[in-house]
Amino acid sequence: MSPKDIFLCSLFAVVMPAGQVMFKWAALYNERLTGGVVQRLFSNYPLMGAGLWYAMTALLWFYVLTRVPLSTAYAFALVGGCMVPLVGWLVFKEPGSWTMMLGYLLIFAGLFLVVSRAGTAT
Repeated sequence: MSPKDIFLCSLFAVVMPAGQVMFKWAALYNERLTGGVVQRLFSNYPLMGAGLWYAMTALLWFYVLTRVPLSTAYAFALVGGCMVPLVGWLVFKEPGSWTMMLGYLLIFAGLFLVVSRAGTAT
């Protein structure tokens, strides 16, 4: 993989979980709103921001896939997904466990294997 491709995949791995965090904030904000479901949806500005963020993330993902094989790019996406529970634990004080952390370490090890073997024949 080229340095640019590694950067793009890493960028996606960061912006994707950022969207998840934005949706969590929107869910917490939603609890403070009053009115019907439709009224709350249209007055939940964090939710609108999260939706816009996801649209931009989808465009980045499309660009990444024009440059990098899906099997390689998705390994980065999985690692990005590992950041979501970590942020949930740190920011939102959600529960975590050692077994969960061990599982995420294994995913990081898998990313290392995928990237180190990218572009080589198996």
